[in-house]
Amino acid sequence: MNKNLNSGNETSRQTPAEFVEATATKLGVPGVAVGVWADGREVYACHGVTSVENPLPVDRDTLFVLGSVTKTYTATALMRLVAQGRVELDAPVRRYVPEFALADERAAAGITVLNLLNHTAGLDWGIIVDTGEGDDALAGHVAKMAGSELIAPPGTRASYSQAGYNLAGRIIENVTGLPYERAVATLLFEPLGLANSFFAQGDVMTRRFAVGHDREQDGTLSVSRPWKHWRGDNPGGGLASSVADQLRWARFHLGDGRAEDGARVLPAELVRRMKEPTAELRASSLGDALGIGWFLREVDGVRTAGHGGSANGQFAELLTVPERGFAVVAVSNAGPDEGLAFNRAAVRWALAHYLGVVDRDPEPVPYDPARARELVGRYENEMMTLTIATDGAGLTIECGIKPEVRAAMDTELPPDLPPAAVGLLPGGTDEYIVTAGGLEGQRGFFTRDAAGAVVGVDLAGRLAGRVPSVH
Repeated sequence: MNKNLNSGNETSRQTPAEFVEATATKLGVPGVAVGVWADGREVYACHGVTSVENPLPVDRDTLFVLGSVTKTYTATALMRLVAQGRVELDAPVRRYVPEFALADERAAAGITVLNLLNHTAGLDWGIIVDTGEGDDALAGHVAKMAGSELIAPPGTRASYSQAGYNLAGRIIENVTGLPYERAVATLLFEPLGLANSFFAQGDVMTRRFAVGHDREQDGTLSVSRPWKHWRGDNPGGGLASSVADQLRWARFHLGDGRAEDGARVLPAELVRRMKEPTAELRASSLGDALGIGWFLREVDGVRTAGHGGSANGQFAELLTVPERGFAVVAVSNAGPDEGLAFNRAAVRWALAHYLGVVDRDPEPVPYDPARARELVGRYENEMMTLTIATDGAGLTIECGIKPEVRAAMDTELPPDLPPAAVGLLPGGTDEYIVTAGGLEGQRGFFTRDAAGAVVGVDLAGRLAGRVPSVH
């Protein structure tokens, strides 16, 4: 491997182990693991411990909760059913989940399977509800969606939706006749040899696994609880896995649809189709477009396909560069200021170190008081409140879980993020980038109505509507 290709940054000349140790130490992350597939070889670098309370060394087989990286598995499992002729992407969801209902009956009838997989169903981020740990958990979750309102008509815009992927998991259940977790194991884990990937806590607790951490006000780290969300959220974010299994998963998606033993798992054309654009993304750090289960982005002239994930104090990032046969996965167990920053730095370092590909953030324009006055205010979706504010010299964004959501939960939720600096991007497009804090590098945009008034803000692919001011 050519380890001398770099962006001119001194860190690009470090070994993987040196970079990982130095970056994790600097950011104060208890435990991290990074895996790289380059030039037909695996490289691993791990550092730190699984927990500050019960520390064990992190290694390539340590299980981390992957959060939304799980969505790549849900999408691929559905594509196996497509290949078998049991599911059609353009078919209405109700063909497979007749019990699916929304407040808008016509919209519910019109949402397709593909709308779920490329986040164009018009569903909000998700519903916060614990429907237990039984085999009926996902059915109960879908039933709770009955009163949900759409944020846009199906097929008209992309908006990241946990609810959509949980509904996709219910399709898998109904078509296979198996609980989602067992179906994914049968369709993917077993044929691909992913022996260190699990959903059930009972499976995880017999192996080495990481726990999440949050930073207290005095700077100390405490273990995040609960360890992961309820079973009804598994299709959108419940998988626990290791960096070694994730590199095996990445190699499958870089290949022609065969497992490493040569067995056909997916037709090659469906593997390729998953990485072809199906919906555009505007001003998003997630990507330029959505494939099927993948975010697609051009970085320094090369096309990438990847997905990130966040759990309670745990973060994951998986990125592939198909034309170079390259993949990198990074996982961390503190955040978001620490874990997200580590994963982002690790992925960028690997791209520069192994491929000479440099991932740079766009530069914001100078602060404009008149534009700032148009944007300040409070914005909400089902779960979050985003507050845009100004001190007269710059803009900030503050992200918080709604108090009523916290009050409705009988488990602890992650702490709110403090205000972070935001800069508008060139071109007068109302696009912006977060320039500090745990969300540094995240991009988004403000939306306007026909009269030009600002009515919403998009952050990391999720839309929040503006709350009218009360005078």
